[in-house]
Amino acid sequence: MRAVMCDRYGPPEVLRLAEIEKPVPKPDEVLIKVYATTVHVGDTKIRALRPGMGAALDPFIKTFMRFAVGFTHPRKILGMELSGVVEETGRDVMGFKKGDHVFCSTGTHFGAYAEYACLPEDTPLMKKPANMSHEEAATIANGATTAHYVLRKARLEPGQKVLIYGASGSVGTFAVQLAKNLGTEVTGVCSGPNLELVRSLGADAVIDYTTTDFTQNGETYDLIFDAVGKLSHSKVKNSLTETGKYLNVLTDSGTNMKVAASDLAFVIAQVEAGKLKTVIDRRYPLEQIVEAHRYVDGGHKKGNVVVTVATA
Repeated sequence: MRAVMCDRYGPPEVLRLAEIEKPVPKPDEVLIKVYATTVHVGDTKIRALRPGMGAALDPFIKTFMRFAVGFTHPRKILGMELSGVVEETGRDVMGFKKGDHVFCSTGTHFGAYAEYACLPEDTPLMKKPANMSHEEAATIANGATTAHYVLRKARLEPGQKVLIYGASGSVGTFAVQLAKNLGTEVTGVCSGPNLELVRSLGADAVIDYTTTDFTQNGETYDLIFDAVGKLSHSKVKNSLTETGKYLNVLTDSGTNMKVAASDLAFVIAQVEAGKLKTVIDRRYPLEQIVEAHRYVDGGHKKGNVVVTVATA
């Protein structure tokens, strides 16, 4: 089968397409034919060995990453999200059968940058919403569940004011919709070209961060959710109400390497009810994985970047 290999840490060019042996599922595993995956920012950070947590923390996190992922290169095929069809199941698998359309966050198993992936049944793996394509479903496993997980911490109530910083990114586009679904008043902060996109997702107000500093506009919010991890509490504290909260995607999303089934179930319900949609910026075939990573490294993607592995 075709798979994307990463022989050393570095720029997108370290990725290469190769032929490797098709995996065989263990008794508790499901073999999935991958139809779509994504270029998650986590994939790019691992590929480049670039945690992005700040100068004080990065050296320590890099050491941890080498122990966890590999000293000279990732030990596993990268890829954190996938959607596909069950090809085969191990003898102990009870919840899935051949032909099931499924999607998941692969967690610490990674492996989505390949034509086939073997994953334990408890990854968690979920049935794909019928009203989503494989390309769309691949995007919700991490971005949407991360947005939901963080917003759940805020315990939002209808009528409260929420500001989403980085509202046009993967987590941000989902956060805008989820916060609006809770009955809150949503302000989205992004760059000028993406203002209409964020408004179309339900934002009541939009701010272009390249021309306007929201911390200087005199407005206060019950929640400021930094969906790209570029702010600090000290920067935004004067823009919070007396009981307002500041949440940061980098520090308030947990490890999120293993998405909870309950979070996925909530997201699926929102999708099936027509209350949550995915934003796909660009689509690339597996053969163009280097170009896809290069684009995401540029830091200007809107929503999600999808990699098509197979077609139905």
